Amino acid sequence: MEDKENSVPERLTRAAKKRAAAAIADLHAPTKKRVVLGELPDLSNALVRKKPDYGAETQKEKGGTKRKVRKVLPTTTAKTPAKSGDGEVKLDDPQMCETYVSDIYDYLRTMEVDPRRRSLPDYMQRVQKDVNANMRAILVDWLVEVAEEHKLVSDTLYLSISLVDRYLSLNALNKQKLQLLGVSSMLIASKYEEIKPPEVEEFCYITDNTYTKEEVVKMEADILKSLRFELGNPTVKTFLRRFSRIAQENYESSGLQFEFLSYYLAELSLLDYNCVKFLPSLVAASVIFLVRFMLNPNVHPWNSTLHQHSGYEPANLKECVLLIHDLYLRRRGGSLLAVKEKYKQHKFKCVATMPSPPEIPLSYFEDQSSDL
Repeated sequence: MEDKENSVPERLTRAAKKRAAAAIADLHAPTKKRVVLGELPDLSNALVRKKPDYGAETQKEKGGTKRKVRKVLPTTTAKTPAKSGDGEVKLDDPQMCETYVSDIYDYLRTMEVDPRRRSLPDYMQRVQKDVNANMRAILVDWLVEVAEEHKLVSDTLYLSISLVDRYLSLNALNKQKLQLLGVSSMLIASKYEEIKPPEVEEFCYITDNTYTKEEVVKMEADILKSLRFELGNPTVKTFLRRFSRIAQENYESSGLQFEFLSYYLAELSLLDYNCVKFLPSLVAASVIFLVRFMLNPNVHPWNSTLHQHSGYEPANLKECVLLIHDLYLRRRGGSLLAVKEKYKQHKFKCVATMPSPPEIPLSYFEDQSSDL
């Protein structure tokens, strides 16, 4: 009997200890559920709240009881997206900064004309003695291959070439160090744009160890000092995002085909030194003009909306459009194949193989202000 009587309090004590341990565990347990990254929704929808069910008048609470909810009627039943005050279609994409986009691009347009952030339009003639436009084109063609090999984002490529041109505008360079300038510029651009930039050793390796790690790092420091650490200048890709979005509104064409073709033409423009003199926004507008012409040659490629948002008329774009068109038809830079081979791939819809009319009607470049 004594054993039985002693066993009851012991069992009660063990049960009490378990309850206390469980209570302490609950107290220190995290209040939020841990989420695996692969389970996260698309970023474009991450900030969009779930729409309420306008038809429901009651909702169930946790306990199973019901509470009354005021019925809310939608303000509009239209399925077409609403338009903002400046005529742009509003899309539910928080990353596009719909409220601030005009101010942002006004600031970028001011930044792109800042002499401190621009390369000289004639630096080959004024500054360089041992480097010429053909050497620059070969370097750019090689950097396109490097960026593709390391799967770098296109912004890294554009910024790399911008840094090369700006450095060459300020410093005479021996041609033996031109490739060193290219890899060091891409190293800086990778640190600026990439989530996980390649290591210095990887850039040494892709030059077949022509340059040591110390030489690459020293050139990196020289670039940064020469440019006074002013790296955040807008590139062609910066403006191409906005112009491409505007150009495709109510446009009967494959969105991916339009975008990839515009990317291809923009990267072709990087090859030619004669494009250095054009502002990035003008090159981007010229690319959009040419894409629309190539996809629909019988329709004028420019309109009032593009004129309004780009600030350019067709006459302003003529020289740049014709130059990029010649690059596409291989009338210029025919021996440089990296960009063409890149966009011949199926993942880019093989846009490098698309046909194009050999000539653009000059009437398309006439002053259309009365018709736009």
